[in-house]
Amino acid sequence: MAHPTGQPLPWQLNFQEAASPVMESLHDMHHLLLFVITGIATTVLVLMGYIFYKFHHKRHPTPQIFTHNSTLEAIWTIIPVIILIVIGIPSIRLLHKMETPVNADITIKAIGHQWYWSYEYPDAKNNGEHFEFDSYMLEEKDLKPGQLRLLDVDNPMVVPVDTIICVLITAADVLHSFAVPALGIKKDAAPGRINETWFSIKKPGMYYGQCSKLCGAKHGFMPIVLKAVTNEEYKIWLNSKTTSTAPKGTA
Repeated sequence: MAHPTGQPLPWQLNFQEAASPVMESLHDMHHLLLFVITGIATTVLVLMGYIFYKFHHKRHPTPQIFTHNSTLEAIWTIIPVIILIVIGIPSIRLLHKMETPVNADITIKAIGHQWYWSYEYPDAKNNGEHFEFDSYMLEEKDLKPGQLRLLDVDNPMVVPVDTIICVLITAADVLHSFAVPALGIKKDAAPGRINETWFSIKKPGMYYGQCSKLCGAKHGFMPIVLKAVTNEEYKIWLNSKTTSTAPKGTA
């Protein structure tokens, strides 16, 4: 049985462990920004401390009056430009990586409803029709040992590892948002419109997310669960579903 690797933990301070190339890049970007922000904050704090000490009223009872300092103005213009370049180049690269369409191995359509998700596998057929099923949150009374309250579902999206998955995201009624933190995914689901994202999971496990767009009374009760399995297990699962006579809406 897959272990719940992509889930929030009690008192967690940092991101969830990266499980996709995009999330690894987001981690790198976060660490870079953390160093930059820490450096800026430390520099400003030291300068303020120096100014408070050097220009204290006891040392300068008569205030100095001046209008500008060309050297200082050049420094505080050039340094921010350099900082913006250091931040901007990896930001643009990351945005390009996230938004550029990929040659996907598998395409899955995720549809938000009030208040559950449904998934379609366009490349798979069940009795001549697209294979699709609904995914509802498990009620607390139905949870089995090891399952997570408010996060586990009856029918997770099943995907193979080390495979590029394209997800087409839309909604059937109101605005929703498809978000899985460990994979670096967060895309709005809008009625009448299809948004696209992609991911590739490195290792088998359960990866949890939630609708992150306020969509009504049960907004907090429509979790997202991706079950990553080996390619062999995925083929067995898909074959069992597409050859079964199970009614639409079950998986």
